[in-house]
Amino acid sequence: MIGMTRSLGYFTDVALRRQEGSDVQVRADCTVVRSPANPTFWWGNFLLMPALPAPGDLEAWEATFQREFPGAAHRVYGVDAPGLALSGPPAEEFRAAGYDVRADTVLTAARTHEPRRINRDAQLRVLTGDTDWAAALAMREAVNAADPHPHEAQGYRAFAARKLAAYRAAQAAGHGALLGAFDDHGRMLSGLGIFDAGDGVARYQNVETHPDARSRGLAGTLVPHAGEWAREHLHARTLVIVADPDYHAQRLYESVGFTPTELQIALEKRPLE
Repeated sequence: MIGMTRSLGYFTDVALRRQEGSDVQVRADCTVVRSPANPTFWWGNFLLMPALPAPGDLEAWEATFQREFPGAAHRVYGVDAPGLALSGPPAEEFRAAGYDVRADTVLTAARTHEPRRINRDAQLRVLTGDTDWAAALAMREAVNAADPHPHEAQGYRAFAARKLAAYRAAQAAGHGALLGAFDDHGRMLSGLGIFDAGDGVARYQNVETHPDARSRGLAGTLVPHAGEWAREHLHARTLVIVADPDYHAQRLYESVGFTPTELQIALEKRPLE
């Protein structure tokens, strides 16, 4: 199903980046994903490595990244080794160099079901028109501002606007949609994307809730709603979503029918802001 990519998580990541206009090139030592239209999108400009690093690989990996992304301030690597964890000396080597070393959970479901707590106040719909997309940008800015480690506001706004433009183009091409939960005044309270990755697989993107609207069951209501939308409109047979295992979102996804399937290893070094 996933061709040369063994990881279901990275298969869907790369497929969606292609839809958004990214360039994907397979090298002898890695796969390069490049997004010229959004150079500050770290996970649109990254290397997918074929195996976990061994002790002493940091210098070689960074040289490869510099070769492919000269002048880039960030360093981001995915690892196409599902089910394996990065630990011991290699993990410590990257952490000592300032990297966040993550093992996210890839969850899958054939179909979802309603949560125990359903939000019946918000209007759930696919985004349409400039007003909805502006509301999505405002929500993303609010989420960033409330983060304990927010990105610089002006730079984040530029990045988020470019990312939403890519989603909008993919939606217009029929590849999927951004869906939102809106209040009566048109403010977007929660949102997510869901897009066709091929082979009957649909991948969720950016499940977020406005900081003023949390703990209302909005994301828990929107996630299964989007899953049924994908089954109907994208003919999806497998739904894929990725979560930080140390964050409450994974429990939310499991409560509506998702099951952990594999680990997705990521190594990320933020630029100094």
